[in-house]
Amino acid sequence: MSRILATHTGSLIRPTELLSFLSAKARGAAVDEDAYQLRLSESVDDVVRKQVEAGVDVVDDGEMGKASWITYLYERVSGLESRPIELEGPSMLPPSRDRQAFPGAYAELDALDEAAVRKSSAQEQAPSAWYCTGPLRYDRTAIDRDIANVKAAVAQHEGVEAFLPVVAPASAYWLTNEHYDSEEEFVFALADVLKQEYRAIVDSGLLLQVDDAVLMHECDTILAGGGSYDDYRRWAELRVRALNHALEGLPEERVRYHVCFGSWHGPHAFDPPLRDVIDLILQVNAGAYAMEQANPRHEHEWRVWEDVKLPDGKKLIPGVVTHHTNVVEHPELVAQRLVRLAGVVGRDSVLAGTDCGFAQGAFVKRVHEEIQWAKLSALAEGARLASQHLWSR
Repeated sequence: MSRILATHTGSLIRPTELLSFLSAKARGAAVDEDAYQLRLSESVDDVVRKQVEAGVDVVDDGEMGKASWITYLYERVSGLESRPIELEGPSMLPPSRDRQAFPGAYAELDALDEAAVRKSSAQEQAPSAWYCTGPLRYDRTAIDRDIANVKAAVAQHEGVEAFLPVVAPASAYWLTNEHYDSEEEFVFALADVLKQEYRAIVDSGLLLQVDDAVLMHECDTILAGGGSYDDYRRWAELRVRALNHALEGLPEERVRYHVCFGSWHGPHAFDPPLRDVIDLILQVNAGAYAMEQANPRHEHEWRVWEDVKLPDGKKLIPGVVTHHTNVVEHPELVAQRLVRLAGVVGRDSVLAGTDCGFAQGAFVKRVHEEIQWAKLSALAEGARLASQHLWSR
């Protein structure tokens, strides 16, 4: 390609009509399955069309069929059961140094998120977590549906490629092992399940995107609980090995690996520096690495690539617009972000992306839908301007 392609990281805001089905399913209520499947396929058609109209080159299904980017997996796997839990605080998220340092801010943020979930999903049941109580087995029904929906939607638009985002072993959160004999055996059993999902996506001709927010922010969680950085490294390295096991045999050029530091609107003052974890990221057998570069906590980290060599043939998908603010980035700023990174790693090694999804699951929006589409349009226009600059030299 003689230009920088525009893409994003996956989760987009679900339409109201689809949310009514997703909220009913979250409550365990019966739904008209045929009507749900029709609404889902229509929603995927619509979200793909809007991405194309915004100028996005590599699109996805917006994760329309998932209530959560993490726990969707548990609905596709046997050997698990869900149980109510008692929260120690206002949020299911674990303690962290960020939460310890900004307790008042997080109290307000948690209340806003809880109100958004209740408004969108009408959930009244107690919080729950998942437990592994038997051998893990994967059911392909839902992934085959997602593949069919996005391929049918993309077929209506010429010159558009598509990816599907799915979870990484490290990010399979709120899941406790009660069956396997060791943590390693459990994590690799989970990787064996994910291997089937990953293979299904790649075999279908779609790009695979592996989402892994937890790999980064678990560092803060472990240190907040009294653990050491070495403890975190051991935790993370096991899960990177498991991820590579799940990716074994897949062509790297068909795999994107997305890492972020969590999509919540918080200070993020204790995110680990990218420089300290970049080696973990580059160990993953992927052809492209998508990571935050647009928000004020991580924008400076493009300079990491001045000292760390991007492996030959690999690509970067920097976030050049962010879900962390309602301000719509100017296309000139987007172009500047892309040009400066291209000056370090080469223009052919860069795509334009977003920091993270604009929706955290189905029920929490990170920006308004109008702002989401404006940001994606700015992303595409910035990629066009950057390409004009980089290929006119």
